[in-house]
Amino acid sequence: MHIDLPEKRYYGIGEVAKAFGVNTSLIRFWEKEFDALKPKKNAKGNRKFTPEDIKNLQLIYHLVKERGFTLEGAKIHLKEGRKKTLDNFEIIAKLEGIKAELTKIKEQL
Repeated sequence: MHIDLPEKRYYGIGEVAKAFGVNTSLIRFWEKEFDALKPKKNAKGNRKFTPEDIKNLQLIYHLVKERGFTLEGAKIHLKEGRKKTLDNFEIIAKLEGIKAELTKIKEQL
C-alpha cells in the first residue's frame, strides 16, 4: 500500500487514519497491541506520529490487512523475523511508489 503523506516531523492521528483509509480507533487499538508503535503525546494528550511510526504502521497494516495475519500472528512475525520482513516490505513499498509515479506520468501524457 502506498500512502501519500507530506514530509513532516509529526502527523496527527486523523491524517494518519485518512492516509491508511481506516478509523482513528483502529490506529489507537494497534497502538495498544503493538509495542513498535509509540507515538509522542503533547500536553493535551494528542498523539503525534513520527515518520518511523508511519513505517511501523505500514508494516502492521501490510501484515494484518493485506496478508491476513491475525494480531497475534503479526506480533510473532514482527518479533521473530523483523529484519527480513522490514527489508522485504521496504522493497515492496519503494516499488509501489515507483509504480504510482509512473502511473501519474502516464495519465499526464
